[in-house]
Amino acid sequence: MSLAVAAAAPASGPLVFGVPLKYVSLLVLTVQNSMLVLVMRYSRVASNVQFYASTAVLMSELAKFAVCLAIVARASASEHGRLSLRRIYADVLGGDCWKMLIPAGLYTIQNNLQYTAVSLLDAATFQVTYQLKILTTALCAVAMLGTQLSRARWVALVVLTAGVVLVQLPPTAANDNGPPDASFSLQFLGLLAVVIACVLSGLAGVYFEKVLKGSRKSLWTRNVQLSLFSTAPALLGVLAVDGQQIRHTGFFYGYSWWTCGAIACQALGGIVVALVVKYADNILKGFATSISIILSCLASVWLFDFHITPTFISGTALVIYATY
Repeated sequence: MSLAVAAAAPASGPLVFGVPLKYVSLLVLTVQNSMLVLVMRYSRVASNVQFYASTAVLMSELAKFAVCLAIVARASASEHGRLSLRRIYADVLGGDCWKMLIPAGLYTIQNNLQYTAVSLLDAATFQVTYQLKILTTALCAVAMLGTQLSRARWVALVVLTAGVVLVQLPPTAANDNGPPDASFSLQFLGLLAVVIACVLSGLAGVYFEKVLKGSRKSLWTRNVQLSLFSTAPALLGVLAVDGQQIRHTGFFYGYSWWTCGAIACQALGGIVVALVVKYADNILKGFATSISIILSCLASVWLFDFHITPTFISGTALVIYATY
């Protein structure tokens, strides 16, 4: 992608094959948001042999680290005329790099909870409910950054919460053959995992923004630090949660092409969000999120035999309205 990016007029920003990078990043974000939940869900239900989610999280962080490091290396070589590993090492691991330890740990837990939630909830319900991260991010921004929200934004947050509540009202376990009580318990656990993941996402996102605003390091350098420091808690999760089973079955037990797709989507998400933060605005990002919700819901009907109810439609409409 970087080879195709060319300098453009200041008004339009960088171009990718003649298209402004902000629109390309938003298009990729829409596809990634839609594909992530669908591929993650399908990778968990396509086979009776389940891969270890902790290993997928670790592989995702390693993939993101490799891509971001390559971008930083290319930028450094372009700026200084040659590639210097010592300069990159000092840039990544020097100064206040320790500040990335906190969001790295939070994001690692969040990514593991995503796999838990998508295993327990259908893709459409997960996608809509996960928009609660907008609420948690706003509350964290008010508490940690002193952000002032307008009355319209507070109303939007209330509408968002109401929409998520409506989505959760009907039982949405169309593929569950167990008794209703068991189905409700699974949905509750899935909802709990989503809520915790949203809280962690809000905390990590706002903290990351605070670090970026108080630092001269580039966004890509911070992403290298973030992914690098995420490998430690991710590896710890592999050993603590699935270590015993991995010793008997192997690290890549249960992997399929769908697993690789889920890993790629999760790794791509962090990179695309970085581009959106840099080149796009919140209105366009909200539009992309709304489109991805619609696409995920429609695809869930076809892929997972999801039954859309009037209550679900109402809740989803409120969430899309609040997001946009």
